[in-house]
Amino acid sequence: MSRIVLETKQLSKIFGGLKAVDQVDLVVPEKAIASIIGPNGAGKTTFFNCTSGFYIPEIGDVLFMGESIKGLATNVVASLGIARTYQNIRLFKQLTAIENIIIGQHPHLKTNWFDAMLHTPRFVKEERESVKKACEILEFVGLSGLGDHAAMNLPYGAQRRLEIARALANNPHLLLLDEPTAGMNPQETTEMTQFIKSLRDSLGITILLIEHDMRVVMDISDQITVLDHGTKIAEGTAKEIQSNEMVIEAYLGSGAAKLSEKYQREKQHDAGN
Repeated sequence: MSRIVLETKQLSKIFGGLKAVDQVDLVVPEKAIASIIGPNGAGKTTFFNCTSGFYIPEIGDVLFMGESIKGLATNVVASLGIARTYQNIRLFKQLTAIENIIIGQHPHLKTNWFDAMLHTPRFVKEERESVKKACEILEFVGLSGLGDHAAMNLPYGAQRRLEIARALANNPHLLLLDEPTAGMNPQETTEMTQFIKSLRDSLGITILLIEHDMRVVMDISDQITVLDHGTKIAEGTAKEIQSNEMVIEAYLGSGAAKLSEKYQREKQHDAGN
């Protein structure tokens, strides 16, 4: 039986009188790719913020590798092995790709400002190792040769990959991806979908993502959780979610449901050829 990487118990976040997340239970096994879907305002990003330390939930608990992380600061959560990206890209745009990735390593760096000021031997060694690791990550995400380019000058799809590269620099056991294919064209979306799979298959990282593109969700997910007005209304495999009447009525709608069914038929047809 797989270990449980992330578990939330009755997780609730309240803003004034609004329950943005309302008693959500979620279990993400090790090396799973789990998706959270739901309409705008369903509480998806708020849920991410609660699990990564940006918000402290009023009710419930967040467990990472069996230990409560509720109330821990974001830097502490990151140092434990949780990394994330954002719906709106948050790179240091004036810095180079390599420098962005090095920043992602900070939770695990040992030297301090005193070492940096005096350029101590351990600072020089750690800096050299950081640059080497950043170059390796850059190559892994398919951006080899772009390390000296300012983040702001990279194409949109490359910026998305760079943000994931910065998250990978933290050596995460759990990676939270907030709409990783947002704004991408079909080709970029297909490439990103395969890339996310490789993060799990090649690096063994457990992934929890928010995604609006139903093709991506149905293709990539081991399990899908559906939120509506902060409440979990369904959970299951892609096939189970597609046929769930509550989900169809509350989120997918008949048109989207038919699209998902058509996509599954196409996949079955392609597999048979």
